[in-house]
Amino acid sequence: MEALGINLGYLLVQIFNFLIVLVVLRAWVYKPVVGLLQKRRETIAQGLEDARVAAEARANAEQEAETVLAEAQQKANNIVREATDRAEQAAAEVKTEAEKEAEESRKSAIAEGEQLANQALGEVRNQVAALAIAAAQKVINEALDEKRQQKLIDEFFSGIEGGLVVVLEGEELAGESATVTSALPLSAEEAQRIEKGLHEQLGSEAKVEFRVNPAILGGLVVRVGDKVIDGSVSGKLAALEQSLS
Repeated sequence: MEALGINLGYLLVQIFNFLIVLVVLRAWVYKPVVGLLQKRRETIAQGLEDARVAAEARANAEQEAETVLAEAQQKANNIVREATDRAEQAAAEVKTEAEKEAEESRKSAIAEGEQLANQALGEVRNQVAALAIAAAQKVINEALDEKRQQKLIDEFFSGIEGGLVVVLEGEELAGESATVTSALPLSAEEAQRIEKGLHEQLGSEAKVEFRVNPAILGGLVVRVGDKVIDGSVSGKLAALEQSLS
């Protein structure tokens, strides 16, 4: 070693000193530094994990918020739609009720008008008949007693002669309802007799409606379904006019 210029004792002292420094550095520097680096690495890893968890939590929160918002929007839309439907239904009900009331008022007014017209026509029935009888007396130059006059009046306006409804004689009728039109309102007895005659052909359940139309002048017009039996004075005059033309 001396030939190489190396002092063995000095070398051993240096090696020993190096080992001591190495041990000291390992014990007091390397391990703390490694520990600090490990803690730093763990802190960074924990921070990354926390960031990941936070990101997931935020994503979940955003998704839940979107879900809640969508549900709230859906509920709001349902409420608006239900409110709209209820409002439209209420408006339709109000409209229907108003139309119903208007129709009932119209029908009531028409019925009242018809009742007043029939009442007025009933009041002039005897007057019209009396004038007709007076004219007939002048034509035939024969006086008619009061009973005969009343009989002719009744037959003229009711179409009932000898207790029979003339217009129904020889007719075969079938249906569930009938409409009877006279020039002036019929008496209760006349209406009952005509109704009985119709029930004999149509059945007791058949509905009979009576109407007044001064234009037919006298006699009766009976409608059963599509069949019309015209025994009115105006109908007879029209037929006579047609036969003469």
